Amino acid sequence: MRIPSEVRDQLALRFGVLFPHLNERQQRLALAAEARLLGHGGVRAVARAAGVSETTVRKGVFELEGGEDPLPDGQVRRDGGGRKSAEELDPLLVPALLALVEPDERGDPMSPLRWTTKSLRSLAGELTRQGHAASAPTVGRLLRENGFSLQANAKTLEGAQHPDRDAQFRYINDQAKDHQADGQPVVSVDTKKKEVVGEFKNAGREWRPAGDPVRVDVHDFPGDALGKALPYGIYDVAADAGWVNVGTDHDTAAFAVESIRRWWNGQGRLDYPRARRLLITADAGGSNGYRTRAWKTELAAFAAETGLAVTVCHMPPGTSKWNRIEHRLFSAITMNWRGRPLTSHDVIVNSIAATTTRTGLTVHAELDPGSYPTGVKVTDAELNAVPVTGHAFHGEWNYTVHPHPADPAAPTGPTSEPAAVFDRRALSHPALTGMTRTALTELTETLTADWQTLQKQDTTARRDGGERRRAPGGGRKAKLDLADRVLVTVLQQNLALPPTVLADLFSVSKDTIRHTTSEIRRLMDQHAHTPRPPAAHLNTLAGLLIHATAHGATLRMETKPTC
Repeated sequence: MRIPSEVRDQLALRFGVLFPHLNERQQRLALAAEARLLGHGGVRAVARAAGVSETTVRKGVFELEGGEDPLPDGQVRRDGGGRKSAEELDPLLVPALLALVEPDERGDPMSPLRWTTKSLRSLAGELTRQGHAASAPTVGRLLRENGFSLQANAKTLEGAQHPDRDAQFRYINDQAKDHQADGQPVVSVDTKKKEVVGEFKNAGREWRPAGDPVRVDVHDFPGDALGKALPYGIYDVAADAGWVNVGTDHDTAAFAVESIRRWWNGQGRLDYPRARRLLITADAGGSNGYRTRAWKTELAAFAAETGLAVTVCHMPPGTSKWNRIEHRLFSAITMNWRGRPLTSHDVIVNSIAATTTRTGLTVHAELDPGSYPTGVKVTDAELNAVPVTGHAFHGEWNYTVHPHPADPAAPTGPTSEPAAVFDRRALSHPALTGMTRTALTELTETLTADWQTLQKQDTTARRDGGERRRAPGGGRKAKLDLADRVLVTVLQQNLALPPTVLADLFSVSKDTIRHTTSEIRRLMDQHAHTPRPPAAHLNTLAGLLIHATAHGATLRMETKPTC
């Protein structure tokens, strides 16, 4: 029976209005109902009007007439119905995809995607090239199903960890608690990233009218900058307050200590009028690094001016981002000026000063136009005059700079005139050697025979190298006898004194000290004499004098004739 075109048009109109509101099964049943009403030829007419296959209409008729078991409620297809997934049609698709996105050390070294961006489109294209047809959405679905997601780089690698890293953190924490319990200030210091001043892009975004971003220079050439800004921050841990000194010259030790001086004169002494001590936590490098000589000499001048005993505790190497100022002050400053070009020093200072947090952070900022030249040398004599004493635990990281300088150091090096040297009995004080005078004498007697044998061997070795030029007993006398040599070595082991300080104490050269300590340590090892860990780490002669006085040992100089 031929179905009139008017009927087919009405069916198409009805299906177009109704089908968007029906699921797949309901659509099949609606098609079947119309086909039955039309009778012979209804299946073909309905299929053409709805734009579906005649098989779909016949399946609906079978369901409607009960020719098939009814589907459970809510199910529109029978089990196994519908189009097969890509991974079912191609069982090797997922292994091929995982081989492409595996880490480089496990993936195919010859893969074209090893050195390119692994976007969904790139992955789909490479799979298709290998004979595994897949679209970008399919690749994304498979990756998510296999536990993958978009990942950025994670800055977590800190290099080799020092074995005492955690112990140093605990030591810093104990020092901070001790100072705070006594009402003494505790600050965290560091230099923020250098900023160039000018119409340059600043990372981040801020709300502006749509289509009206802030226009900045296309290129960030340093030569186009109006200057540079070096924000040195001092963060008061107890007060949750920051002080930022914005320099315009160089990030040197003099600039770092000047920033601390400005904080103390402008805010610190007002907040802590009874302060006697100051604890500074800093990272291990840069202008405030523990190896920087100028940092200690500048701190000595600051301590002398303020009368404060300045204790410095450095973060272990490789952990500078753990310093509290980084995530309590600097991160807040970065968030506050994000997306804002730093067009002038005033903009930088005002942006820093306006930084706040919901926890109550306040920040003061000021511009420091001073000049801080680089390349300033600190001599051994200047360093030895610094009244610094290292703590018993890692004295190179933890030390205190005292406010009052010690007595002037003794002249260094032997001369033809009577030399000023320190009294040996005072230097052998148990507080300095870590052993009684009796034990020190016994150690010297124990090493005497081996040391004399060693001296004879050295003389024989020199004689074998050529003819004797002097009569027996001729030549320059030894600068240090065995007792002095043992004393030098014991002091070095117990106080971690550097060769420069020991050279000043015994009026000899640094090379003599190095040779002496190496020689005596070998003899000690032969007699199984194991020294205890250092009782302190003293870096300067002034620090040694303060340490000795604090432990009841009075170091005094005596005149020793030289030949």
